[in-house]
Amino acid sequence: MIDSHTNKLIRTSGLLSADQSTEPVHMEEEKTGTLLSWQRDQFRHDQRNHSDIACLHKTDRLKHYGLHFAKYVGRLARGAVDPISVERTIVDTALVCLSAANTLHQKLDFPNDNQIHKNLKNDNVKPLADAAGRFADACEKIDHMEEFVELARHSNQDILNWVISATASNSLDLYPALKARRAELAERQFYISD
Repeated sequence: MIDSHTNKLIRTSGLLSADQSTEPVHMEEEKTGTLLSWQRDQFRHDQRNHSDIACLHKTDRLKHYGLHFAKYVGRLARGAVDPISVERTIVDTALVCLSAANTLHQKLDFPNDNQIHKNLKNDNVKPLADAAGRFADACEKIDHMEEFVELARHSNQDILNWVISATASNSLDLYPALKARRAELAERQFYISD
């Protein structure tokens, strides 16, 4: 059962509307989305705006996403010295997490209250660094022809858990932020007409 504190965190993330307790979003989906709708939106975005990555073999895409996660850990570790805000890093991490999930054929799950509380107790960077490191380990296993899919999926889910916790701690309305960042990235492909 999800407690009231966790419900507040979930609502802050944009996955539940303010009048809901633990029921998933249905009527409000166009405004707030669900994880599955977020993955579908990201798939369409990637196909249109990141064809250079979308055309790569899946294992190469996973390595690319692993490098993104390492970059985001570095941003957060540098703190205020880095010109890119924590909020933008959270949003970028969420977008790459969704892309990685699609590549892994992974249906992401919303974190439970224990996972959210666990991430909130740690420092801002450690849970993401841990999950990103395990994702990198999975990517390395590809080259050694070792099992990697479950490790990659588990660490990607933990990255999402960090995103949701970080969203709540930074009072970030994630769904509109994802849409705005996708629109910003789409402008780079000025030559594509929809």
